[in-house]
Amino acid sequence: MLSFVAILVDGVVYASWLFVIGIGLTLIYGVMNILNVAHGSFYALGAYASAWLIGEYFFLGYPGAGSYLIILVAAMGVGVIFGFIIERGLLRFTYGRDEVVIVLVTYAVFLILEDVMKLTWGVESYMPYQPRYLLGNLSIMGLPFVIYDLCLILLALVVGILVWLGLNRTRPGKLLIAVIYDRELALTLGINVGRVFTITFIIGAALGALGGGFTAPLISVSPGIGVEVIVLAFAVVVIGGLGSIEGAAVGALIVGLGRATAVHILPQAELFIVFGVMTLVLLIRPYGIFGSAVLRKI
Repeated sequence: MLSFVAILVDGVVYASWLFVIGIGLTLIYGVMNILNVAHGSFYALGAYASAWLIGEYFFLGYPGAGSYLIILVAAMGVGVIFGFIIERGLLRFTYGRDEVVIVLVTYAVFLILEDVMKLTWGVESYMPYQPRYLLGNLSIMGLPFVIYDLCLILLALVVGILVWLGLNRTRPGKLLIAVIYDRELALTLGINVGRVFTITFIIGAALGALGGGFTAPLISVSPGIGVEVIVLAFAVVVIGGLGSIEGAAVGALIVGLGRATAVHILPQAELFIVFGVMTLVLLIRPYGIFGSAVLRKI
């Protein structure tokens, strides 16, 4: 029973982290039909910006409670800024081209941003551990868990609910859905599709950076952290179905619980489990669990 509880909690926490990152990736694909390889760099930018500012914040002796606001502001700020620059400065010139060309462009952006981060923050590791341990621990059936880690579940719920409400209960969200289902008709109705693309990309980039920001206190922030993340994020959205918000949630749960099971029972199979599950799902459902042949749905 204790092993089951440990696997369940660890799996849900890991799934929550993946969902926050994956929802931005699937949102961009659902609206813009772009497989954004640079999404891993947005995650890394959020982690670096948060880690650096947290270090400066505690060095100046400010109250620890404010560090959580620092994470939020730093991650969202860097995501919005870089998302706007990349979409307006580069991606908008690639719309209408072959999808492979756009993927290669986002891959080039990923490589460029990796060097930008090295030039900005250097190659040393940052370890902003303070926010994680300020909240203390919580015992579940005798097993200790860090409360900060459990808060990632709340973060994923808040992000998922806000995105769903934004899409289904607001006028901009309904305009967004119109663009998703029929871009040409949306243009004839007077919807500014270019503006919709810009806003969508900025939101997706900010969500990726937000995942990196709140992950920074859990890891050693160092060059290359975006590589593993983009691979896992692609696995999540492919399992759930490209462009599906519900699919991102289900895919994250499957990957999170599968990985946690492997870590506790057979650590050598950690990565094999993730991609083994992805392969099995795609053999049964080639377009993912919630995907379809027409991948223009979120």
